[in-house]
Amino acid sequence: MAQGNATTAEPPWLNPEGQAWTARILEGHRRAYGVPLLAGPAERPLRLQAQELFATASVVLAHDGGDDPRLTFANAAALRLWQRPWASMVGMPSRLTAEPAERQARAGALALALRREAISNYGGIRIDSQGRRFRIEGARLWTLRNEAGEACGQAACFESWWWL
Repeated sequence: MAQGNATTAEPPWLNPEGQAWTARILEGHRRAYGVPLLAGPAERPLRLQAQELFATASVVLAHDGGDDPRLTFANAAALRLWQRPWASMVGMPSRLTAEPAERQARAGALALALRREAISNYGGIRIDSQGRRFRIEGARLWTLRNEAGEACGQAACFESWWWL
């Protein structure tokens, strides 16, 4: 049986763009809350931190700073919760993580987080790809900044959720 020279594609969270979003997420959390999002020494290679962020048990999401922000990062816990693969989750408008009746409240919390740089203890109703509703509690929302220090998106992290 002949073996081809097929190569395994690098996971998108480990490519240069994925690592850049990881750096923004981790730095933004540290700046907003004064503590690292991930345990361990800060001097670890960014590629390792990107893998750790993707694998962490906490749900972590990020979106860009566009008029209709699109998701730029979703870790494995987020992908499982929303029941979507990376390719359909990352790139979709982040408003679609919530059902229509919840989008105004979600937008208000994101606007408040942008004005204040970050907020804690956010809660709301979300909807997965199959239409199942769940409630999140204790979420942290924070602003992401690019290399020039300009706001370029927002991130969220939470550990507490349950099906409705």
